[in-house]
Amino acid sequence: MADQKRTTCPYCGVGCGVLVTKQEDGSVQIKGDPDHPANFGKLCSKGSALGETLGLENRLLEPKIEGQTVKMDEALNVVAQRFKETAEKYGPDSVAFYVSGQLLSEDYYVANKLIKGFIGTANIDTNSRLCMSSSVVGHKRAFGSDTVPQTYEDLEKADLVVLVGSNLAWCHPVLFQRLKAAQKERGTKVVVIDPRRTATCEIADLHLAVKPGYDVLLFNGLLNYLAQNGAQDSVYVDNHIEGCEQAVAMAAEQASDYQVLARQCDIALADLMTFYDWFLKTEKTLSMYSQGVNQSSQGSDKVNSILNCHLYTGRIGKEGCGPLSVTGQPNAMGGREVGGLANMLAAHMDFTPEAISRVKTFWDSPTIAGKPGHKAVDMFEAVHKGEIKAIWIMATNPAVSLPDANRVRKALETCEFVVVSDCVQNTDTMAYANVVLPAATWGERNGTVTNTERCISRQHSFKELPGEALPDWKIITRVAQKMGFEKAFSYETSYDVFAEHVALSAYENEGTRDFDLSSWQGLSREEFDAIEPIKWPINNNPKDRFFADGKFYTASGKANMLAVDLKAPKHTPTAKYPYVLNTGRIRDQWHTMTRSGLSPRLSSHLHEPYLDIHPDTALKEGLKKQDLVKVESKWGEAILRVKTCDTVKPGELFMPMHWNDENSAHAVVGRLVNPVTDPFSGQPESKHTPVNVSKFQPDWHGLLFSREKIETSGFVYWTRSRSNGCYVYDLAGLGEPSNWDEYASFLLGEGELLSMEDKKRKHHRYAVIKDNVPSGVLITSENQGNIPTRNWIAGLFDQSEVSMEERISLLSAKPVGDVAEKGAIVCSCFNIGLFQIQRAIADEGKVSVEAIGQHLKAGTNCGSCQSEIKDIIAQATTTSGDKKQVA
Repeated sequence: MADQKRTTCPYCGVGCGVLVTKQEDGSVQIKGDPDHPANFGKLCSKGSALGETLGLENRLLEPKIEGQTVKMDEALNVVAQRFKETAEKYGPDSVAFYVSGQLLSEDYYVANKLIKGFIGTANIDTNSRLCMSSSVVGHKRAFGSDTVPQTYEDLEKADLVVLVGSNLAWCHPVLFQRLKAAQKERGTKVVVIDPRRTATCEIADLHLAVKPGYDVLLFNGLLNYLAQNGAQDSVYVDNHIEGCEQAVAMAAEQASDYQVLARQCDIALADLMTFYDWFLKTEKTLSMYSQGVNQSSQGSDKVNSILNCHLYTGRIGKEGCGPLSVTGQPNAMGGREVGGLANMLAAHMDFTPEAISRVKTFWDSPTIAGKPGHKAVDMFEAVHKGEIKAIWIMATNPAVSLPDANRVRKALETCEFVVVSDCVQNTDTMAYANVVLPAATWGERNGTVTNTERCISRQHSFKELPGEALPDWKIITRVAQKMGFEKAFSYETSYDVFAEHVALSAYENEGTRDFDLSSWQGLSREEFDAIEPIKWPINNNPKDRFFADGKFYTASGKANMLAVDLKAPKHTPTAKYPYVLNTGRIRDQWHTMTRSGLSPRLSSHLHEPYLDIHPDTALKEGLKKQDLVKVESKWGEAILRVKTCDTVKPGELFMPMHWNDENSAHAVVGRLVNPVTDPFSGQPESKHTPVNVSKFQPDWHGLLFSREKIETSGFVYWTRSRSNGCYVYDLAGLGEPSNWDEYASFLLGEGELLSMEDKKRKHHRYAVIKDNVPSGVLITSENQGNIPTRNWIAGLFDQSEVSMEERISLLSAKPVGDVAEKGAIVCSCFNIGLFQIQRAIADEGKVSVEAIGQHLKAGTNCGSCQSEIKDIIAQATTTSGDKKQVA
């Protein structure tokens, strides 16, 4: 029988179950777990491609001190000594940990315990601060605890689902498919509130393209409308809510004139009133919100403006209705549970005198942090100022992901002692490390994670640890022991850490805290290994949904409605920076691509960093599709490929977040993003940065294929993606080489060099053949429009040999004979390209998403490409004059 392991996906916060089966050739087969309640066997394109990301390419396998390879024990000795000496000399607040939602709960727990309970500072924060900390604040202000009351099942039970600041189709595809199926089965209405028309709008009955930053005003208007139309659940409000009158009064003061409100929000009045009326008349309303709400200088107030509407109508903690915050990372929730945020202690406890004493006693710690520490952005500002002198960065890349990334890099450059523990080498952040530690990654780790709906699942290891890599909890444990804390950090397995985490959740709890795993006390190692996915609390009073009884975790036991009012962003468009830049994820990549970028099929959909720009804005700035554009803010700049589209409004722009200095020349979005944060949550304003744009005109454009990575320092623009058998580089240069032949030989390496030059049209084409297969291909032109499509060329690198005709095709830049070129990949799951879909429409008459799926299989797995297929059909049928109904 094949060796099969159950685990969970390491990407987003949906927390999908995965079945991993080892094959005889050493590879693994990846399938969705049909028994996991998050996905019931479904996986998105990223999860489906996990088997392609398990090699040792770019893995960090050995510790290093100042760039020199050393033994793990030597490196850990240095880390322990420097952190201990720094804390003793300058005080505990001179050190910090910056951790990650990629960590398991056991990793998080040990890190939090060491720094808060034994070093004595709360200077630990997580990159989850960048995606969901405003939700934490909103929950705690309203509920008295960071509690998510709803579950995924509510997607199937709701009659109205309001998606706020969430491109569910691309960022949480499995949940999107659950919603889409529910809509088809029971007629669920879907409202999408987002400045952009995203792929999620495919199923929207109503799309409100709200002006960036105006969510508070929009939901204050809704609250006022509910109050005017008698929607208050008076019994519920009287018995279970405080602050109602003040919240309603603020809403009435700010948003009582709906015509003015619609104009302010840049929404058609009829659409605004339709949304308000649907919410008013639909008892089972679920509001799902994500980064579009949280990543704002007013993110916390946005969250509370949404919660106000549910509390006012009593629509919370019930089947099919309530608020549901969707997290971005696989264990963002687990980090919240163990205290991975600087403003939380542990086990959902805050920095109250009682909680501080309780945790200190439980840990038997010599000292304990008595106040919150620096949140992420402030933490690196403290590093910049020299207040934090030693920092340990775990499983994250702040030199890319934090706002004002250039300042973050300067901070790390001047910091006295920087430790980076990661599974990959050569990240942007690692360039600043004094000590580098190799950590375990997905497939090698063993512990627990918690998804968006509070479901705790097991991650099981199915691979041996390579080199000297260790699980993060073990690295931290050994450092703690070397600092003199052997007794408190005597863990031998992740099970030992888990058992202590469970015990702390139960310690002096008795139902007074929401996070409670007390029924797992005394769980054996075998029972730990056999844990089935389950939502907490796990105690004598299990709850599928919190707050169904109207009891909250505030001092009064009642929930709070907050009076919140719209506050303008600190930085608004000016004559110098007239446009608003929005940022976010794309469908097939994850964070800074250290894992997803290894998969050729995931790199085939969108292979270059780009800027979405409305045609009117592009015309104004003299830009057209496929141009290169320079985007500049007060804090930094980027060079991107232009994508003209009507998915953004005139004056608004969108740039993805995934590219970094390891896979592109000038595409780190964090360099542009302004460092303003929410005053309560510390979450950065990642969706609203004033910028300007200008055409960037290189002297030549190029496309390069190479079996090996090449030196890129000579290009003004480059981006690298993966294909089967080779790397693919999009290039541009200023100034032409004095000798193109020598330049091509330098780039492509040794072998039989084939070349073709068209001086009149300034075309250059080169191919190096080695052992009867291409080892490198370079095609350049003065005009980007003359650069050929890539897939047929990349396909030649996957062959065992190339024919004479195929060699000639490389110089003519046209495929041999009647080769049917795929075009840009649309469906990553089945590798179906744009041209294939267009041919199916034109030649086979397939003019519905369902027909394309039946004919090509495109869109029939995760479904996240269906909206794109729908757009292709619409464009093709409109162009051809075909009046057939497009499904």
